Amino acid sequence: MATSIKELNPQIIWKNFYLLTQVPRPSGHLQKIQQFLLDWAKEHGIEAFKDGAENIVMRKPATPGMEDHKTAVLQAHMDMVPQKTDESKHNFETDPIETYIDGDWVKAKGTTLGSDDGMGVAAIMAVMESTDLQHGPLEALITADEESTMYGVNHLAADTLKGDILLNIDNETMGEFVIGSAGGVNISATMQYKEVIPEEGDIAVKVALKGLRGGHSGLEINEGRANANKLMARFVRQAIADDEARLCTWNGGNMRNAIPRTANVVLSIPKENLDDLKDLAQYCEKTFQDEFRGVEEGISLTVENTDMPAGQVPVEIQDNLVDAIMACHDGVLRHIPSIPAVVETSSNLGIINIGAGEVSILILGRSSNETMMEYLQEMQECCFSMAGMKVEYGGQYGAWQPNFDSPIVATMVKVYKEIFNEDARVEVCHAGLECSIIGGVYPKMDLVSFGPTLRSPHTPDERCNIPSVAKFWEFLKALLKAI
Repeated sequence: MATSIKELNPQIIWKNFYLLTQVPRPSGHLQKIQQFLLDWAKEHGIEAFKDGAENIVMRKPATPGMEDHKTAVLQAHMDMVPQKTDESKHNFETDPIETYIDGDWVKAKGTTLGSDDGMGVAAIMAVMESTDLQHGPLEALITADEESTMYGVNHLAADTLKGDILLNIDNETMGEFVIGSAGGVNISATMQYKEVIPEEGDIAVKVALKGLRGGHSGLEINEGRANANKLMARFVRQAIADDEARLCTWNGGNMRNAIPRTANVVLSIPKENLDDLKDLAQYCEKTFQDEFRGVEEGISLTVENTDMPAGQVPVEIQDNLVDAIMACHDGVLRHIPSIPAVVETSSNLGIINIGAGEVSILILGRSSNETMMEYLQEMQECCFSMAGMKVEYGGQYGAWQPNFDSPIVATMVKVYKEIFNEDARVEVCHAGLECSIIGGVYPKMDLVSFGPTLRSPHTPDERCNIPSVAKFWEFLKALLKAI
């Protein structure tokens, strides 16, 4: 029985995934992983370079006799979402990911695993170094900062790739071929204020909301999971109304595309109201636990004394901010009318930072419908504009519209049936994939997304299914031969 992921089969993928876990690669901090990939390619005699968009590109010639086959581009992203448990001391910029085997799953100790999209990168490395595969000409595109800004594909040049087919290895269910996905936009609401001095005689308390599951704001936004920022807003608004609380600081969430698992605020209150505030926290904790029973099992809301900050938010700004956070739409807005099982439009209230005279509220909006995306943006702008905030948009990418006549998908469905004697599923999804942007740069390219089975990406519960990786590798080898 394997005790290390390096011993798992197929070893050619798992050994490379292990190497990736040893290299820090959170979004925005990719120098180490870029150099690692370039060094690895040089060691294995593989043509590789970093393009002007911070992506790593690799090329491998065709197997002799297959030079006239179409060129396939294997594509994945090098960065990972840095999420960890409250107890973890992990530093994503310096520390390797600690993995362990739990039955049929590979997991990480207290952090995200990085199988999203380390499994895609490891598969690319396996294909590039393998000497016994049959395939036409191959290219690899390993992109930068997909999880935060999609910088790599947003700045991809039209002359970087020569391929005819894009095989995006960034889907989370084996046997599922994705041919369409939602577009996205970063919505940022900001403002500055002049702090005021807390009332003399008041005390300060830190309120901590934790124990939530969090999740992927595309794949799991429809599961009814709690958003720590939204729950905290309910508590803070009631504390202001009942206990004369004043907001000093607020820190909730750390990634736009991850449903926030924790939120912390510092409030000042009259000393005589402390017991009542603690009672309110207990009431809210039980209320939240009851409301999310069966979905969230570990919700905790605690109050403890802390040092009084030098300043706090002025009362009129505080009230408007809390009201705006309460009113901000979070979660599913609409399903696709013709495909009710698939989310069309959603938003994730991902990050709130308030303190030291500055407010920053960061949201990720998603939609596969262009006019509904515009409606979502206008809705959020109206919400935060009424609180006196400046609302800006960035990192916008369009939806990937499905091609139901895709030749590569037809080939994949045929190959999958021949190998496993079962039908693959052809799907569209609500998560944002790089295919939409790549397809805009290369409009003649045939696009599809697939991969082994992962669960709960963007959370410390992220895990990769071991049997699915072996099945995926068997399929990928046959697919490359069939193209």
